[in-house]
Amino acid sequence: MAKGQTVETRDAIDLLMDDHKRVDKLFGDFENVDRDDPDAVQELVEIACMELQIHSILEEEIFYPAVRAETADGDRDGQDLLNEAEVEHEMVDELIAKLQELEPDDAMYAAYFAVLAEYVKHHVGEEETELFPLVRAMSLDLQQLAEDMRLRREELFAEMEAGDEGDPDADSEPAAEFDEDALESVDEDEAEDAQEQVNVSRTRH
Repeated sequence: MAKGQTVETRDAIDLLMDDHKRVDKLFGDFENVDRDDPDAVQELVEIACMELQIHSILEEEIFYPAVRAETADGDRDGQDLLNEAEVEHEMVDELIAKLQELEPDDAMYAAYFAVLAEYVKHHVGEEETELFPLVRAMSLDLQQLAEDMRLRREELFAEMEAGDEGDPDADSEPAAEFDEDALESVDEDEAEDAQEQVNVSRTRH
């Protein structure tokens, strides 16, 4: 979180960029995870996929429609950016679905996750350098969008919590330990947002 900002003053773009940072950290953590520990590998991948799925839903249900409504029909660049972003989301969803079909000790598991990381990094790069500056210049109420996104995020976590409670194989302890380790390495400016995610994530189990 930038110095001087509170949860209430952070807008929709700030929240989406926080998501980007969290997922990028998870991609970096994957480079150092013990590949001979399938439980650790699976835990990290599942957390990253959960973050990506929630992020995609927030963009597709709230952010993109609001931006598209403010983008003129004749603004080909703006419309193209939104269309490309939605196609990239589809590709990410397909890779996540494939990962969910595989076991963590499958020889292709790490390969699919590596390709997923590359897709996401490309997508993030385009959003942060092209789409977000375009949105900043619009008359959108980014504060209201941020509030809508926070509420929807809470709903999504609640849905996931309900799903985990119905899963007899769900194991609460490793995920909590992983999130605590992740929190320690988050920059101080982001600690407040990260702590909120840790607290909510723990309630899922």
